[in-house]
Amino acid sequence: MNKKPLIQLQNICKIFSTGVINFEALKNINLDIKEGEYTAILGPSGSGKSTLMQIIGCLMTPTSGHYLLANKEISELKRNELAKIRNNQIGFVFQSFNLLAQINIVDNVALPLVYQGISINKRTTLAKEMLTKFGLETHFNHRPNELSGGQQQRVAIARALITNPNVVLADEPTGNLDSKSGTDVIEIFEQLSAQGKTVIVITHDLKIAKRMKRIIHIHDGRIEK
Repeated sequence: MNKKPLIQLQNICKIFSTGVINFEALKNINLDIKEGEYTAILGPSGSGKSTLMQIIGCLMTPTSGHYLLANKEISELKRNELAKIRNNQIGFVFQSFNLLAQINIVDNVALPLVYQGISINKRTTLAKEMLTKFGLETHFNHRPNELSGGQQQRVAIARALITNPNVVLADEPTGNLDSKSGTDVIEIFEQLSAQGKTVIVITHDLKIAKRMKRIIHIHDGRIEK
């Protein structure tokens, strides 16, 4: 059975203005990603892939064009509406982990649930269950700087999944990891894909991209056919 597109980008353009010059980062992007697809967005530095990720992740709005997420028009939503979509529907994994150094990993993973109004006891229980799935059950009281890079990225993935999002969006997720830890992280994404999650990985590394089921090439703000 053909699945409907979960993500639909229609003639998306993004222009950054410095007041003196305008820079067109994305040029008429048309892209559909179906529910459950395991996709790499591949491009060199400056190609527009990070801008595209931020638009898909509702961190940024396009200058023009339409973005539909689960058939909902996203392009013109207000900031608080975008924040709600990010918290409920999108899980983010970043190259730099983006964990809070001053709190332990349970509280880091539970953080998205705070914004959903879930009680402290329930969110702590859910966070511990999620961390246990990633083999971190002996590290609950550790802070991020007490863990290896690979462990920190597993914490970040656990945090991304705690709200059971429709989309997992990973920006250069292996960039700060050694090759073994990087492989482990990609294997986690493969498992998530096998479970039916929509996983999108932004990367400049062809070797990483080849492990995904679909590769979208972007160069100079355009998707290459």
